[in-house]
Amino acid sequence: MTSVLGIEIPSTSPLFLAVVAFHVAVGLASVVAGASAMLSKKGASRHIASGKTYYWCLAAVFVSATVLAFARWSEDKHLFVLGALAFAMATLGRSAIRQKWKNWRGLHIAGMGASYILMLTAFYVDNGKALPIWRDLPQIAYWTLPAIVGLPIMVWALVFRPATKGADG
Repeated sequence: MTSVLGIEIPSTSPLFLAVVAFHVAVGLASVVAGASAMLSKKGASRHIASGKTYYWCLAAVFVSATVLAFARWSEDKHLFVLGALAFAMATLGRSAIRQKWKNWRGLHIAGMGASYILMLTAFYVDNGKALPIWRDLPQIAYWTLPAIVGLPIMVWALVFRPATKGADG
């Protein structure tokens, strides 16, 4: 067992630690890029670039999470499921906008928003017990708080955001 900043890493294997380091780096990049995409003007170059960065960093998070989960399947299979769902929802959101499906704006927002919520859920489920403030919360909070915060924001974006109003095919 290794501890980094109070977070227990269940191996001392250099290969496992390298995958964890990569996973953390692309995870942080995903969080920043996703927030940048959400907060930037829709359709602007910053939104598009941040969205692409989010998607490809999330793909890397999913690949590294898969490797880590399979290394400790009995303890981490739920993290694999959350990662697979997060990447599937991001792929749905990306496909909707790229292929201009019917209601593509709504599907894009719902897919990308859900992927961000699922990614944060996986992070808190895995690390909440070691984080200040979070460690004092019951475990159910790790599973529910990202959705409790994120879903109303997503609904607001779907209903009230000017870019989502009007016909979009």
